[in-house]
Amino acid sequence: MDFRPQIERFCRRFAEVEAALSDPKAFDNPQRAQELGKEYARLKELVTVGQAYLKTVADLAENRALLESEPAESELAQMAKEEIARLEKQDQRLQKEIQRGILPPDPADSRNTIIEIRAGAGGQESALFSADLYRMYTRYAEGRGWKCENLDSSPSDLGGYKEIVFQINGTDVYKRLKYESGVHRVQRVPATEAQGRIHTSTCTVAVLPEAEEVDVVIKPEDLEITVCRASGPGGQGVNTTDSAVQIIHKPTHLIVRCADQRSQQKNKARALTVLRSRLLERKVAEENKKYADQRKEQVGTGERNERIRTYNFPQNRLTDHRIGLTLHNLPFIMEGDIDPVIEPLMANDLEEKLAALKL
Repeated sequence: MDFRPQIERFCRRFAEVEAALSDPKAFDNPQRAQELGKEYARLKELVTVGQAYLKTVADLAENRALLESEPAESELAQMAKEEIARLEKQDQRLQKEIQRGILPPDPADSRNTIIEIRAGAGGQESALFSADLYRMYTRYAEGRGWKCENLDSSPSDLGGYKEIVFQINGTDVYKRLKYESGVHRVQRVPATEAQGRIHTSTCTVAVLPEAEEVDVVIKPEDLEITVCRASGPGGQGVNTTDSAVQIIHKPTHLIVRCADQRSQQKNKARALTVLRSRLLERKVAEENKKYADQRKEQVGTGERNERIRTYNFPQNRLTDHRIGLTLHNLPFIMEGDIDPVIEPLMANDLEEKLAALKL
Protein backbone atom coordinates (compact mmCIF):
# COMPACT_ATOMS: atom_id res chain seq x y z
CA MET A 1 0.00 0.00 0.00
CA ASP A 2 1.24 3.49 -0.89
CA PHE A 3 1.13 5.64 2.25
CA ARG A 4 2.24 8.89 0.57
CA PRO A 5 -1.32 10.34 0.35
CA GLN A 6 -1.85 9.73 4.07
CA ILE A 7 1.52 11.26 4.94
CA GLU A 8 0.72 14.33 2.83
CA ARG A 9 -2.62 14.62 4.63
CA PHE A 10 -0.87 14.48 8.01
CA CYS A 11 1.52 17.23 6.89
CA ARG A 12 -1.27 19.50 5.63
CA ARG A 13 -3.30 19.13 8.80
CA PHE A 14 -0.20 19.62 10.95
CA ALA A 15 0.46 22.95 9.20
CA GLU A 16 -3.16 24.01 9.78
CA VAL A 17 -3.07 23.16 13.49
CA GLU A 18 0.32 24.84 13.91
CA ALA A 19 -1.06 28.01 12.31
CA ALA A 20 -4.16 27.88 14.54
CA LEU A 21 -2.04 27.58 17.68
CA SER A 22 0.14 30.50 16.64
CA ASP A 23 -2.96 32.73 16.74
CA PRO A 24 -3.35 34.23 20.27
CA LYS A 25 -7.14 34.18 19.85
CA ALA A 26 -7.04 30.38 19.95
CA PHE A 27 -6.42 30.57 23.69
CA ASP A 28 -9.59 32.57 24.31
CA ASN A 29 -11.28 29.18 24.40
CA PRO A 30 -9.15 27.03 26.78
CA GLN A 31 -10.92 23.77 25.89
CA ARG A 32 -10.41 24.34 22.17
CA ALA A 33 -6.77 25.27 22.75
CA GLN A 34 -6.27 22.05 24.72
CA GLU A 35 -7.81 19.99 21.92
CA LEU A 36 -5.57 21.69 19.36
CA GLY A 37 -2.55 21.05 21.56
CA LYS A 38 -3.31 17.33 21.75
CA GLU A 39 -3.89 17.14 17.99
CA TYR A 40 -0.65 19.03 17.39
CA ALA A 41 1.35 16.54 19.48
CA ARG A 42 -0.28 13.58 17.71
CA LEU A 43 0.26 15.01 14.22
CA LYS A 44 3.84 16.00 14.97
CA GLU A 45 4.61 12.38 15.85
CA LEU A 46 2.83 11.12 12.71
CA VAL A 47 4.70 13.57 10.46
CA THR A 48 7.99 12.39 11.99
CA VAL A 49 6.99 8.75 11.42
CA GLY A 50 5.92 9.56 7.85
CA GLN A 51 9.26 11.18 7.04
CA ALA A 52 11.10 8.21 8.53
CA TYR A 53 8.95 5.86 6.43
CA LEU A 54 9.68 7.71 3.17
CA LYS A 55 13.41 7.65 3.93
CA THR A 56 13.22 3.92 4.71
CA VAL A 57 11.44 3.23 1.41
CA ALA A 58 14.10 5.21 -0.49
CA ASP A 59 16.95 3.42 1.34
CA LEU A 60 15.37 0.05 0.61
CA ALA A 61 15.13 0.83 -3.11
CA GLU A 62 18.76 1.98 -3.15
CA ASN A 63 20.04 -1.15 -1.39
CA ARG A 64 17.99 -3.49 -3.58
CA ALA A 65 19.40 -1.81 -6.68
CA LEU A 66 22.90 -2.19 -5.25
CA LEU A 67 22.31 -5.88 -4.55
CA GLU A 68 21.23 -6.48 -8.15
CA SER A 69 24.24 -4.63 -9.59
CA GLU A 70 26.90 -6.41 -7.51
CA PRO A 71 28.18 -10.01 -7.71
CA ALA A 72 26.29 -12.16 -5.18
CA GLU A 73 29.44 -13.05 -3.18
CA SER A 74 30.90 -9.55 -3.06
CA GLU A 75 31.32 -7.66 0.21
CA LEU A 76 29.02 -4.88 -0.98
CA ALA A 77 26.28 -7.41 -1.80
CA GLN A 78 26.51 -8.95 1.66
CA MET A 79 26.33 -5.52 3.28
CA ALA A 80 23.30 -4.67 1.14
CA LYS A 81 21.54 -7.91 2.22
CA GLU A 82 22.07 -7.10 5.90
CA GLU A 83 20.83 -3.55 5.40
CA ILE A 84 17.77 -4.73 3.47
CA ALA A 85 16.82 -7.12 6.29
CA ARG A 86 17.08 -4.29 8.84
CA LEU A 87 15.17 -1.82 6.68
CA GLU A 88 12.36 -4.29 5.95
CA LYS A 89 11.70 -4.72 9.68
CA GLN A 90 11.76 -0.95 10.11
CA ASP A 91 9.42 -0.55 7.15
CA GLN A 92 6.85 -2.93 8.72
CA ARG A 93 6.99 -1.11 12.05
CA LEU A 94 6.55 2.32 10.47
CA GLN A 95 3.67 1.09 8.32
CA LYS A 96 1.84 0.01 11.49
CA GLU A 97 2.37 3.45 13.02
CA ILE A 98 0.98 5.16 9.92
CA GLN A 99 -2.00 2.80 9.81
CA ARG A 100 -2.69 3.62 13.45
CA GLY A 101 -2.63 7.31 12.52
CA ILE A 102 -5.16 6.78 9.72
CA LEU A 103 -7.77 5.60 12.22
CA PRO A 104 -9.81 8.33 13.93
CA PRO A 105 -8.40 8.75 17.44
CA ASP A 106 -10.59 7.72 20.36
CA PRO A 107 -11.09 10.90 22.43
CA ALA A 108 -11.01 8.79 25.59
CA ASP A 109 -7.52 7.39 24.87
CA SER A 110 -5.75 10.45 26.23
CA ARG A 111 -7.86 10.68 29.39
CA ASN A 112 -6.92 9.82 32.94
CA THR A 113 -8.39 6.51 34.04
CA ILE A 114 -10.23 5.07 37.02
CA ILE A 115 -9.67 1.37 37.75
CA GLU A 116 -11.98 -0.66 39.98
CA ILE A 117 -10.81 -4.10 41.13
CA ARG A 118 -13.30 -6.33 42.97
CA ALA A 119 -12.86 -9.77 44.50
CA GLY A 120 -15.10 -12.38 42.88
CA ALA A 121 -15.39 -16.13 43.39
CA GLY A 122 -12.82 -17.61 45.73
CA GLY A 123 -13.26 -15.82 49.05
CA GLN A 124 -10.04 -14.70 50.76
CA GLU A 125 -7.85 -15.94 47.89
CA SER A 126 -9.80 -13.72 45.49
CA ALA A 127 -9.26 -10.74 47.81
CA LEU A 128 -5.52 -11.49 47.94
CA PHE A 129 -5.38 -11.64 44.16
CA SER A 130 -7.15 -8.27 43.99
CA ALA A 131 -4.19 -6.85 45.91
CA ASP A 132 -1.78 -8.56 43.48
CA LEU A 133 -3.55 -7.01 40.49
CA TYR A 134 -3.57 -3.61 42.18
CA ARG A 135 0.18 -3.88 42.74
CA MET A 136 0.72 -5.02 39.14
CA TYR A 137 -1.08 -1.99 37.70
CA THR A 138 0.54 0.52 40.06
CA ARG A 139 4.01 -0.88 39.29
CA TYR A 140 3.25 -0.61 35.57
CA ALA A 141 2.07 2.98 36.06
CA GLU A 142 5.25 3.87 37.97
CA GLY A 143 7.36 2.46 35.15
CA ARG A 144 5.61 4.70 32.62
CA GLY A 145 5.82 7.80 34.81
CA TRP A 146 2.08 7.89 35.54
CA LYS A 147 0.67 9.04 38.86
CA CYS A 148 -1.59 6.79 40.96
CA GLU A 149 -4.15 8.04 43.46
CA ASN A 150 -6.30 5.82 45.69
CA LEU A 151 -10.00 6.72 45.84
CA ASP A 152 -11.53 4.02 48.01
CA SER A 153 -10.79 0.53 49.33
CA SER A 154 -12.31 -2.24 51.42
CA PRO A 155 -9.48 -4.34 52.92
CA SER A 156 -9.96 -8.04 53.67
CA ASP A 157 -8.88 -9.81 56.85
CA LEU A 158 -5.74 -11.35 55.35
CA GLY A 159 -4.38 -8.20 53.74
CA GLY A 160 -6.05 -8.26 50.34
CA TYR A 161 -8.94 -6.16 49.05
CA LYS A 162 -12.60 -6.93 48.69
CA GLU A 163 -12.64 -3.84 46.49
CA ILE A 164 -10.17 -1.11 45.59
CA VAL A 165 -10.75 1.94 43.39
CA PHE A 166 -7.88 4.12 42.20
CA GLN A 167 -7.10 6.68 39.52
CA ILE A 168 -4.11 6.77 37.17
CA ASN A 169 -3.13 10.10 35.60
CA GLY A 170 -0.75 10.41 32.68
CA THR A 171 -0.35 10.28 28.90
CA ASP A 172 -2.37 7.65 27.00
CA VAL A 173 -3.41 5.81 30.18
CA TYR A 174 -6.80 4.64 28.89
CA LYS A 175 -5.32 3.87 25.47
CA ARG A 176 -3.12 1.19 27.00
CA LEU A 177 -5.20 -0.06 29.93
CA LYS A 178 -8.69 -0.25 28.39
CA TYR A 179 -8.08 -3.88 27.39
CA GLU A 180 -7.85 -4.88 31.08
CA SER A 181 -11.61 -4.70 31.68
CA GLY A 182 -13.15 -8.07 32.40
CA VAL A 183 -12.84 -11.15 34.59
CA HIS A 184 -9.32 -12.18 35.60
CA ARG A 185 -8.95 -15.80 36.76
CA VAL A 186 -6.12 -17.04 38.97
CA GLN A 187 -5.07 -20.65 39.55
CA ARG A 188 -2.58 -21.23 42.38
CA VAL A 189 -2.03 -22.78 45.80
CA PRO A 190 -3.24 -20.25 48.40
CA ALA A 191 -1.05 -19.42 51.38
CA THR A 192 -3.85 -20.76 53.61
CA GLU A 193 -4.00 -24.15 51.82
CA ALA A 194 -2.38 -26.81 54.04
CA GLN A 195 -2.61 -29.72 51.58
CA GLY A 196 -1.12 -27.93 48.58
CA ARG A 197 -4.26 -28.02 46.43
CA ILE A 198 -4.63 -25.59 43.57
CA HIS A 199 -7.58 -23.19 43.93
CA THR A 200 -9.29 -21.20 41.18
CA SER A 201 -10.47 -17.67 41.99
CA THR A 202 -11.62 -14.65 40.03
CA CYS A 203 -11.49 -10.86 40.21
CA THR A 204 -13.29 -8.30 38.06
CA VAL A 205 -11.48 -5.29 36.69
CA ALA A 206 -13.33 -2.24 35.36
CA VAL A 207 -11.33 0.42 33.49
CA LEU A 208 -13.18 3.74 33.12
CA PRO A 209 -11.95 6.85 31.28
CA GLU A 210 -12.31 9.87 33.53
CA ALA A 211 -15.44 11.74 32.49
CA GLU A 212 -15.50 15.50 32.14
CA GLU A 213 -18.41 17.65 33.25
CA VAL A 214 -19.45 18.25 29.66
CA ASP A 215 -19.76 14.49 29.06
CA VAL A 216 -22.26 13.78 31.83
CA VAL A 217 -24.52 16.33 33.49
CA ILE A 218 -25.38 15.45 37.08
CA LYS A 219 -28.30 17.27 38.65
CA PRO A 220 -27.87 18.05 42.37
CA GLU A 221 -31.44 16.93 43.09
CA ASP A 222 -30.56 13.47 41.73
CA LEU A 223 -27.94 12.92 44.43
CA GLU A 224 -28.30 11.57 47.95
CA ILE A 225 -25.08 12.43 49.81
CA THR A 226 -24.23 11.05 53.25
CA VAL A 227 -21.09 11.37 55.36
CA CYS A 228 -19.67 9.10 58.04
CA ARG A 229 -16.44 8.22 59.75
CA ALA A 230 -13.87 6.37 57.70
CA SER A 231 -12.73 2.97 58.90
CA GLY A 232 -9.44 1.13 58.63
CA PRO A 233 -5.88 2.51 58.53
CA GLY A 234 -5.25 6.17 57.95
CA GLY A 235 -4.45 7.80 61.27
CA GLN A 236 -6.41 9.67 63.87
CA GLY A 237 -7.57 12.41 61.49
CA VAL A 238 -9.26 9.92 59.19
CA ASN A 239 -10.90 7.71 61.79
CA THR A 240 -12.30 10.36 64.15
CA THR A 241 -13.94 12.79 61.73
CA ASP A 242 -16.92 12.47 59.37
CA SER A 243 -14.71 12.52 56.26
CA ALA A 244 -16.02 9.51 54.31
CA VAL A 245 -18.57 10.39 51.63
CA GLN A 246 -21.19 8.16 50.02
CA ILE A 247 -23.19 9.31 47.00
CA ILE A 248 -26.28 7.58 45.64
CA HIS A 249 -27.38 8.56 42.14
CA LYS A 250 -31.15 8.18 42.43
CA PRO A 251 -32.06 7.70 38.72
CA THR A 252 -29.58 4.82 38.26
CA HIS A 253 -29.16 3.66 41.89
CA LEU A 254 -25.39 3.77 41.46
CA ILE A 255 -23.53 4.03 44.77
CA VAL A 256 -20.06 5.55 45.09
CA ARG A 257 -18.04 5.81 48.28
CA CYS A 258 -14.76 7.64 48.84
CA ALA A 259 -12.89 7.65 52.14
CA ASP A 260 -9.16 7.82 51.44
CA GLN A 261 -8.72 11.53 52.17
CA ARG A 262 -9.02 13.39 55.49
CA SER A 263 -11.01 16.19 53.84
CA GLN A 264 -14.72 15.63 53.34
CA GLN A 265 -14.69 18.03 50.38
CA LYS A 266 -11.87 16.13 48.66
CA ASN A 267 -13.66 12.82 49.16
CA LYS A 268 -16.87 14.34 47.78
CA ALA A 269 -15.07 15.68 44.70
CA ARG A 270 -13.42 12.33 44.06
CA ALA A 271 -16.66 10.43 44.57
CA LEU A 272 -18.33 12.68 41.99
CA THR A 273 -15.46 11.98 39.59
CA VAL A 274 -15.98 8.22 39.94
CA LEU A 275 -19.77 8.60 39.60
CA ARG A 276 -19.41 10.70 36.46
CA SER A 277 -17.08 8.11 34.90
CA ARG A 278 -19.47 5.26 35.71
CA LEU A 279 -22.36 7.19 34.19
CA LEU A 280 -20.28 7.88 31.07
CA GLU A 281 -19.48 4.17 30.77
CA ARG A 282 -23.19 3.36 31.02
CA LYS A 283 -24.08 6.06 28.49
CA VAL A 284 -21.54 4.78 25.96
CA ALA A 285 -22.70 1.18 26.49
CA GLU A 286 -26.31 2.17 25.81
CA GLU A 287 -25.36 4.09 22.68
CA ASN A 288 -23.40 1.11 21.37
CA LYS A 289 -25.97 -1.52 22.30
CA LYS A 290 -27.12 -1.97 18.70
CA TYR A 291 -23.55 -2.93 17.83
CA ALA A 292 -23.36 -5.57 20.60
CA ASP A 293 -22.68 -8.52 18.27
CA GLN A 294 -19.83 -6.69 16.58
CA ARG A 295 -18.38 -5.50 19.88
CA LYS A 296 -18.22 -9.04 21.28
CA GLU A 297 -15.81 -9.96 18.49
CA GLN A 298 -13.50 -7.04 19.16
CA VAL A 299 -10.59 -7.01 21.60
CA GLY A 300 -11.11 -5.03 24.78
CA THR A 301 -14.88 -4.90 24.87
CA GLY A 302 -14.68 -5.18 28.66
CA GLU A 303 -17.69 -7.45 29.10
CA ARG A 304 -17.44 -8.24 32.79
CA ASN A 305 -19.14 -11.62 32.59
CA GLU A 306 -16.41 -12.90 30.27
CA ARG A 307 -13.18 -14.49 31.44
CA ILE A 308 -10.53 -12.56 29.58
CA ARG A 309 -7.36 -13.89 31.19
CA THR A 310 -5.99 -16.73 33.32
CA TYR A 311 -2.95 -16.51 35.58
CA ASN A 312 -1.72 -20.08 36.22
CA PHE A 313 1.03 -19.91 38.84
CA PRO A 314 1.99 -23.64 39.05
CA GLN A 315 2.73 -23.63 35.31
CA ASN A 316 4.14 -20.07 35.24
CA ARG A 317 1.63 -19.32 32.50
CA LEU A 318 -0.54 -16.36 31.52
CA THR A 319 -3.23 -16.88 28.88
CA ASP A 320 -5.27 -14.09 27.32
CA HIS A 321 -8.31 -15.91 25.96
CA ARG A 322 -9.40 -13.13 23.59
CA ILE A 323 -6.45 -13.51 21.23
CA GLY A 324 -5.07 -16.89 22.30
CA LEU A 325 -1.91 -15.33 23.73
CA THR A 326 0.19 -17.51 26.07
CA LEU A 327 3.24 -16.26 27.97
CA HIS A 328 5.49 -18.03 30.48
CA ASN A 329 6.83 -15.11 32.50
CA LEU A 330 4.30 -14.63 35.31
CA PRO A 331 6.75 -13.25 37.93
CA PHE A 332 7.72 -10.39 35.61
CA ILE A 333 4.11 -9.71 34.65
CA MET A 334 2.97 -9.57 38.29
CA GLU A 335 5.81 -7.06 38.91
CA GLY A 336 4.22 -4.71 36.38
CA ASP A 337 5.85 -5.81 33.11
CA ILE A 338 2.54 -6.10 31.24
CA ASP A 339 3.55 -4.56 27.90
CA PRO A 340 4.08 -8.09 26.44
CA VAL A 341 0.35 -8.57 27.07
CA ILE A 342 -0.88 -5.11 26.14
CA GLU A 343 1.07 -4.71 22.88
CA PRO A 344 -0.43 -7.82 21.17
CA LEU A 345 -3.91 -6.72 22.28
CA MET A 346 -3.35 -3.26 20.79
CA ALA A 347 -1.99 -4.79 17.57
CA ASN A 348 -4.98 -7.11 17.26
CA ASP A 349 -7.37 -4.23 17.89
CA LEU A 350 -5.64 -2.24 15.14
CA GLU A 351 -5.95 -5.12 12.67
CA GLU A 352 -9.67 -5.49 13.46
CA LYS A 353 -10.31 -1.80 12.87
CA LEU A 354 -8.25 -1.66 9.68
CA ALA A 355 -10.10 -4.72 8.38
CA ALA A 356 -13.40 -2.97 9.08
CA LEU A 357 -12.18 -0.01 7.03
CA LYS A 358 -10.89 -2.41 4.33
CA LEU A 359 -7.32 -1.08 4.65
